[in-house]
Amino acid sequence: MEQKTLARWLKIIIIGTSLCGIVVGAFLLPEIGKEITAAHREFSSWLIPWLIFLWLTLIPCYAALVISWQIADRIGRNRSFTIENAVGLGRISKLAVADTAFFFIGNIVLWLCGWNHPGIVLGSLLICFVGIVIAVAMAVLSHHTRKAAALQEENDLTI
Repeated sequence: MEQKTLARWLKIIIIGTSLCGIVVGAFLLPEIGKEITAAHREFSSWLIPWLIFLWLTLIPCYAALVISWQIADRIGRNRSFTIENAVGLGRISKLAVADTAFFFIGNIVLWLCGWNHPGIVLGSLLICFVGIVIAVAMAVLSHHTRKAAALQEENDLTI
């Protein structure tokens, strides 16, 4: 696949992901929250804290999408193995760690405030695991991209 085609597909995926995030954050989460509070009035005081908490967890995700767009743009300009891409992947890894930590700590805080159920806290561990997997994958990609950039630079100098 050509670099420009690959970059175009990556950008389409990034746009699709961001649109899905908007739909989930703006429509699904509030609607699901309303349905839960309608069925269980005792949870009505939990809705606003939970929505704010979940919306805050989306911020690092969108920051990662912006960085991903920049990486896709460089790939489209045939600059796949660059230090800039390695740094960007490293930033995405750090964002994933930070978001996962925030999500985990936030769940504990909401539970301690009486706005969370222990079952939800346990279930959130699966989401935390996925966040850590993403963080590790991005760190590995960053490491290998950095090594490939060094090899490419060395190769460009020896003609």
